[in-house]
Parts: sequence; C-alpha cells; structure tokens
Amino acid sequence: MLIHDSVYSWEGWGGKLRLASGKCRLRIYNRSRGDTSSVAFLKPYIVIVSDLPDSKMSVRSCAGHIATKVTQEFNIDPDRMVWIEFYPKITYGAQDERMIPEQYVAVDFMWYKEKAINPRWRQIKSPILDIIKSLVEA
Repeated sequence: MLIHDSVYSWEGWGGKLRLASGKCRLRIYNRSRGDTSSVAFLKPYIVIVSDLPDSKMSVRSCAGHIATKVTQEFNIDPDRMVWIEFYPKITYGAQDERMIPEQYVAVDFMWYKEKAINPRWRQIKSPILDIIKSLVEA
C-alpha cells in the first residue's frame, strides 16, 4: 500500500550555503498494510526515490544523507526497509534512436549511529523487480 508520494526536499550542510540540498520524488510503500491475510514481510517498507529535473543534486550523490533523513522523518526502521533509486527511460540522439531503459537500483547501506553510510548499489532482478513494478503500477 502506498503511504507517501510527494516531492521531498532535503537540507544539505554548510549553513547558509546549503551545500548538497535538493529535492526528489519520494514514494513509500508499506506492504504490511492492507490485506492482513497475506504473509508477514521482513522488510515491509519499500522506499523509492527518483531525481527531479529542477533539483540541484541527484539522489545518487546524496543517497546516505537522504536515506538518513527519510528514516528519521517517517519513523522507518532501516532494518525493515528496502531503498530503491528509480531512473526512467531516456532516449537520445538526433532522431531519438538511442535508448537507456528504465532502471530500479537497490541501495544497501551500513547504518552507524542511525546514519546511512557506505552505500552500495546493485541491480534488481526478477522476481523482486516484478514485485516492485507491480507496487508502482498499482
């Protein structure tokens, strides 16, 4: 079940300079809500972030900072969450003849003193990818 879908802004650091501040689209799904007859999930929270064209920073460059802020603000236990970056399909070339397909990329963090550090990106494959796409398309 989708529990949050909006533009999320994060404050950077550096005081008035607001270094690394930006915004992204943030979607949070809680698979434990809704149908109570289904199976219990070890990681019921699916958090999907994606870049916005008018943001100064990409979600990839600030992944740990954004994940830390989101888990704190939405009271999500990081051990019960899957963090995903979504990149839409891109076409380019003189006639748009070239294409980079859409991607869902999982990010695994180490958590130290409630802060996300050391992000590691990995491609998501079926059947997990199919589950995530079905959530997004619902």
